[in-house]
Amino acid sequence: MPQHATALTHRTVPAPAGRIHLVEQGTGPLVLLVHGFPETWYSWRRQLPALAAAGYRAVALDVRGYGRSSKPAAADAYRMTELVADNVAVVRALGEESAVIVGHDWGATIAANSALLAPDVFRAVGLLSVPYTPRGGPRPGEIFAGMGGDEEFYVSYFQEPGRAEAEIEPDVRGWLTGFYAALSADTMPGPGAPDPHFVTRGGTLRERFPADRRPGWLSEEELDVYVGEFERTGLTGALNRYRNMDRDWADLEGFDGAPVTQPSLFAGGTEDASTTWLSAAIDAFPVTLPGLVSSHLLDGCGHWLQQERPAELNRILTDWLAALPG
Repeated sequence: MPQHATALTHRTVPAPAGRIHLVEQGTGPLVLLVHGFPETWYSWRRQLPALAAAGYRAVALDVRGYGRSSKPAAADAYRMTELVADNVAVVRALGEESAVIVGHDWGATIAANSALLAPDVFRAVGLLSVPYTPRGGPRPGEIFAGMGGDEEFYVSYFQEPGRAEAEIEPDVRGWLTGFYAALSADTMPGPGAPDPHFVTRGGTLRERFPADRRPGWLSEEELDVYVGEFERTGLTGALNRYRNMDRDWADLEGFDGAPVTQPSLFAGGTEDASTTWLSAAIDAFPVTLPGLVSSHLLDGCGHWLQQERPAELNRILTDWLAALPG
């Protein structure tokens, strides 16, 4: 392997957020990697060397509000249009005209909207775990408020300022461990167990997390990295993404039902609620992702795709990238 493919380079670049921290490895066509909640650039630690070795300039960023990127104080600074502007600024700051963008979880939604709003910059898009769902329908807050019956859907829980922070921040390590375990195939609650995506009235999410179980893909040392970052930054910047969904719905009114037409990839896990609940969105890909050239459901995999199945996902990504037009 060339020497340039073995070294990780940390840097910050100017962006509308203020600064965006990123980690870069390799040379070649730019591939921008966007993480989800509650993670950082570090969730791509197993993809960066694989993409670099395959001849790409792999760049994993900290989304605004996370890690070493800027953390604007205003809640509405985390709306989708602002995050897309950050991604465009990163590409420009790296001296590139275009990039392939790949996202996981919230990062998948950010990646899809980056391709939708800046098609001249993002020539192809990869979506992991969360399928593309075009803007449309009722206001999201209304939909989430109607879910769960006597219980509360986690998105509504996260949307109330300060509420989730009060649960998480007194014990970041315990909460993150439980959250990662709740959505990982090897540690998630079994069939018939209370669903960890819902909160009892007056309760907490953590009540339904697996107790004293760490996923097999996450070592104590790796957990230390996540815990250290979130203990330092707090969770408000990360949670503010959920608090802008109604703003996004209003901002993107002109893109109602719009497809993402660039060459695209989707990969998800069969044990992930994001793919089972949104199966209709996957079925709609011929209309919503007409450029889809690669689609995969990884059997027995949970939500943390690039960490649960790194070797398999790396093959999927590099095969897809190699087949893209230059």
